[in-house]
Amino acid sequence: MNNQPIIYSLILIVGLYLGNSFIIINPVSDNGKINSIITLIEENYVDGFDVNDYEDVILSSIMKELDPHSNYIPRKEQSFMEEDMQGSFSGVGVEFNIIDDSLVVVSPISGGPSEKLGILSGDRIVEVDSVNIASVSLTNERVVTKLRGEKGSPVRVRIFRRGERELLDFTIIRGDIPLYSVDASYMVNPEIGYIKVNRFSATTNQEFFKGTQKLLSLGMTKLVLDLRGNPGGYLGSAIYICNEFLEEGELIVYTEGKYRKKEEIFSDNDGSLHDIELVVLINEGSASASEIVSGCMQDLDRAIIVGSRSFGKGLVQEEIRLKDGSAVRLTTQRYYIPSGRSIQKPYGKSENEYNMEMYSRTEKNDNIPDSLKYITKNGRTVYGGGGVTPDSVIIRDTTLNYIKFNRIRSKNWISEFALSYRNKVDKSKSADALDKENIYINFLSYIKSKKDKNFDFTMGLIEEDDLKLYIKAQIVKNNWDKNEYFKVINSTDLYLLKSLDILDKK
Repeated sequence: MNNQPIIYSLILIVGLYLGNSFIIINPVSDNGKINSIITLIEENYVDGFDVNDYEDVILSSIMKELDPHSNYIPRKEQSFMEEDMQGSFSGVGVEFNIIDDSLVVVSPISGGPSEKLGILSGDRIVEVDSVNIASVSLTNERVVTKLRGEKGSPVRVRIFRRGERELLDFTIIRGDIPLYSVDASYMVNPEIGYIKVNRFSATTNQEFFKGTQKLLSLGMTKLVLDLRGNPGGYLGSAIYICNEFLEEGELIVYTEGKYRKKEEIFSDNDGSLHDIELVVLINEGSASASEIVSGCMQDLDRAIIVGSRSFGKGLVQEEIRLKDGSAVRLTTQRYYIPSGRSIQKPYGKSENEYNMEMYSRTEKNDNIPDSLKYITKNGRTVYGGGGVTPDSVIIRDTTLNYIKFNRIRSKNWISEFALSYRNKVDKSKSADALDKENIYINFLSYIKSKKDKNFDFTMGLIEEDDLKLYIKAQIVKNNWDKNEYFKVINSTDLYLLKSLDILDKK
């Protein structure tokens, strides 16, 4: 009998076994299973392994498994997030756009170092500290890295300005640059004021108070508070704004978690807006602190909420700083508004599903179980299950198509045109005097000098009118201020028009 095939098979099996030898470890060791496996890899991996090189990736992966808002923040990202929430940073003080691979100053920030030196809208920064930055590799991150820096430190820039034959040299001393959380505060009519808060930061209380006091001095008796697109921020700022509208002893919000005791926060009667009639605007981008303000005002029947259902973020994160400058933001509690409802929506099956849920939701409240129905202070029914559902829902016109509008915006044509149009504006007149139809004719003529000069601008009448209004608003922003910009943008805004109708009837 020929045993060669069997022998060869045995040799092959033994070879495979030897090539996959085993090491047995005790998974329930003092260091735990994860640490044991990491040690095993470090001591045995063929190409070598240093766990320090993978710490950020490992920690981020673990935090993602908890909930959509617990996260690990590497040291590099932490500094930028702190600056954003503190409401200021040190830099040169310009709003910029990258147009045709060059850095264009959209506007010097009021009171900042660049404005004081005479840097103007439309200036192109071509060099920073003798380094040419006019190139195809120019990115927002690269610009921020070069222009931000320690307070008091100098940065040398060379600028190309229309009408000047040679580049202009400036040495800018970096200083504190405010990041405003209140975008606009103006009177819509003799009675109704409008104020827009874009986030809740360390400076929001002061900005909000200053804005509302100005409006009160102008005769405001009614207010539209715009929280659309406001992602939240500091809980303290949300509480402050609620307190401004409430009498003493009203429950604003409470928090509770498995390892945290229930904590209730009540109004203290220090507010200055007790008698002001209020409408609050929200949409899918309104989250967290925005939902506390709108939900509290709704539950206490202190305001009419207008818009579309808010995002649904009702989790409290505590930030734990690590020695290397990184941080962990860990969810420890949930927010509950006065009716007892949580505004947190379900997590979904994935982070993508969680974030995209707003695009598939319905505004109807049919067939909602009794467990998700709550009662306001005056006995009205409101709904839980995620987010704040407005009292007056704005239904979007799904027949409108803004694809072409957004393509035009993405090409930076509007920003560039608005800057070039600067010298045609008579600032001795009001922004209302600008004719959007004439501006649009000039805009189309301007596009003829572009590579895409044959771009098809054909779109629906409503979309085209919105485009004309947006172009005018950008010109107004460059030549006046953000209040005038929002007056233009809001002139046809369905949310605001509905709010004015509600307040006029009160």
